[in-house]
Amino acid sequence: MKKIAVFFLLSIVLVSCKSTSTAVTKSESKKENRSLVKNLIETATDNIGVKYKAGGTTRSGFDCSGLVYTTFESENIKLPRSSYEQAKIGKVIPLNDAKKGDLIFFKTNKSRQINHVGLITEVNSDEIRFVHSSTSKGVIISSTKEAYYKNAFEQVNRVIE
Repeated sequence: MKKIAVFFLLSIVLVSCKSTSTAVTKSESKKENRSLVKNLIETATDNIGVKYKAGGTTRSGFDCSGLVYTTFESENIKLPRSSYEQAKIGKVIPLNDAKKGDLIFFKTNKSRQINHVGLITEVNSDEIRFVHSSTSKGVIISSTKEAYYKNAFEQVNRVIE
């Protein structure tokens, strides 16, 4: 009986110590992730106005996945180079659960596979705004309220938990 009581008390102590340290870690982790997301959005939006360039990954020109790739690379996060491959990273989440820092994917021009990506910068009740590199306008912020993107929407991925 004593062994069971001692084991029970030890279990309580271990569980309480573990849960306390986990809570601190989760809190610190959430704070770090907010800072990381803020940095990613700042890095991407600092490129607004840069022209579109197929295959581009520098300020001399970006394509959509090049902008996302380079933005995440600035925080030492390695992503695949193409939007199609980037769409396989992280966790696919419902559109209404999207938040800043998530990636938003599209099938544009009636494509059968994902061929466009943006980084979500703002989420409101009726719209999501995202920074991306458009073939016609270069790096800009667009909205899911725009018919073109509303119709082409495919999925949202959470890369940063």
